[in-house]
Amino acid sequence: MTSLQQPAAASVAIIRDDAEALDVARRIAELFKPGAAERDRERRLPHEELEAFSRSGLWGIGVPREFGGAGVSRVTLARVIAIISAADASLGQIPQNHFYALEVLRVNGTPEQQRRLFAAALAGQRFGNALAEIGTRTANDRTTKLVKDGAGYRIQGRKFYCTGALYAHRVPTLAVAEDGHQYLAFAERNAPGLTVIDDWSGFGQRTTGSGSVVFDNVPVAAEDLVSFQASFERPTTVGPFAQILHAAIDAGIARAAYEDALEFVRSRSRPWIDSGVEKASDDPLTIQEFGRLAIRLHAAEAILDRAGRLLDAATAAPDAETVAAASLGVAEARALTTEVSLAAGSKLFELAGTRASLAEHNLDRHWRNARVHTLHDPVRWKYHAVGNYYLNDQLPPRRGTI
Repeated sequence: MTSLQQPAAASVAIIRDDAEALDVARRIAELFKPGAAERDRERRLPHEELEAFSRSGLWGIGVPREFGGAGVSRVTLARVIAIISAADASLGQIPQNHFYALEVLRVNGTPEQQRRLFAAALAGQRFGNALAEIGTRTANDRTTKLVKDGAGYRIQGRKFYCTGALYAHRVPTLAVAEDGHQYLAFAERNAPGLTVIDDWSGFGQRTTGSGSVVFDNVPVAAEDLVSFQASFERPTTVGPFAQILHAAIDAGIARAAYEDALEFVRSRSRPWIDSGVEKASDDPLTIQEFGRLAIRLHAAEAILDRAGRLLDAATAAPDAETVAAASLGVAEARALTTEVSLAAGSKLFELAGTRASLAEHNLDRHWRNARVHTLHDPVRWKYHAVGNYYLNDQLPPRRGTI
């Protein structure tokens, strides 16, 4: 049995506070990091690692304290995701929609739904997602139907970009009821008619399982429906909450690329012939570029923390002003983490040299992961939202894509 393997009956840890969450994240990241390059190269799905990840208790840290969880701050949650993403960016992304579903449940669920589904998360159930669709006019259009069937409902449709569904116990699904209202249906993964297809072929984030889910009249109980639409009909944290997790993933990718660049230049790279030095790490122009990259990375990590603090304030007292402040703060973090993750992944090769491009190192995974993940929503619209607020006093739109 390896250090990641667990007995079938192993219990799920309950993490009690922010400090413990960060400590556990650092320890488990050390287990994930050594095999990350190989998993990416071979597209080996991380079932074993994911089981250890969820049993560590980290998947329960978003459960509020009144329901038995740690209820960690948004600052801490973002840091946890960044730590895991620095070790393995795919493992960092897989629980993103799990935490998103918990946030929708916290904001819109009934007390009974919260009690039952939060308890399931603490017991080790993983929630995936089936939100997005392809082939629609815009990314926000949905055609998946929720149809009344006796005391319950049935889901009919097809989804894509379903990160986490392949590994999930439940698949929270965005479906449109006959009256046009949008619900998040916490469908059982093994429900009849629900098929998860491992057809994700992106060149980055290769082991996230972000493929298709097909719903062929899948039954779902009425008590497993939580309003999704209501998340955006009033000021709530659901939109910026989703976005800060994406920013954290990118921050982790940037950190991984930066640290691999440092290690490679110190141990393997040769100095440029005109530098007049014996070691690549003494090349003055290389030193300068590492300084530039370090400053950008530290700025991105700092603004991610700032966004978390703004989101914590909005969580404690949600209104138009606090939610807008959180949305703008998170948009700023998304802008910087997007750019530094791409820059770090590219700068790695510029500074480390041709040898770093050899397939045996698989260092290109950092840029590939950043390029694919940052396509989630365009950073140019982050700048627009921020600029439009400061220049024209226009509040950002309430949706999950700012």
